[in-house]
Amino acid sequence: MDIVKILRSLKDGEISVGEAAGKIRYLPLEDLKYAVIDYNRELRAGCPEVIYGEGKTLEQIKGIVENMAENKAGNILITRAERDAYETVREIYPNAEYFPVCRIITVNENPFPKNKGIITVFSAGTTDMPVCEEAAATAEFLGNNVERVYDVGVAGLHRLLSRLDKIKEANVLIVVAGMEGALASVVGGLTDKPVIAVPTSVGYGANFGGMSALLTMLNSCASGVGVVNINNGFGAGYLANNINKLYK
Repeated sequence: MDIVKILRSLKDGEISVGEAAGKIRYLPLEDLKYAVIDYNRELRAGCPEVIYGEGKTLEQIKGIVENMAENKAGNILITRAERDAYETVREIYPNAEYFPVCRIITVNENPFPKNKGIITVFSAGTTDMPVCEEAAATAEFLGNNVERVYDVGVAGLHRLLSRLDKIKEANVLIVVAGMEGALASVVGGLTDKPVIAVPTSVGYGANFGGMSALLTMLNSCASGVGVVNINNGFGAGYLANNINKLYK
């Protein structure tokens, strides 16, 4: 909770002077022992702290979300979460949404202002969709208009060329590909807008769990292509938002 919210709660009689002083004293962090919640992150970075669900117990996720609810957090994003975690969150926030393909949970009680323009997510193949949807859901949560163009890999280049309109209209392009990861270079050569390449672990043995796609993207001869980590759809969606909101 930031200072403005604390003072508002004090004015509305929701907390006492002593409670307000205690909260201000421990700003901007809330230490739950197993997690330290940064409530001023949104003021600094434009996005509230995101919960990485994988590896956390249901009790830990519940404790974090309960604390965020107590601090009037209206926007919450949890990545890599299973459905039982969603059911736990919904007990606290009944309007929480779950996106099973990418395993994201969102609470969006105070939606972010809409950014102008479009972020377009391209996938090389259908199997890349979980990573694509993680990027898309993240960008949409942060207030962006997102288009999806799926299964346009270089094995059938005509499929991509038939969607040139989608390439031209995007402010930011997220390109998700496994196997050899060539799609990012092709898209990068067709646009003057930023391209965020996301390698995935999709592929046969010599793909080495996404390493071949990662190295292809890092070695792209197309200018304007940046690369995030293997399967990091969240990172791509977050970065695309930071770029897109610069457009006025």
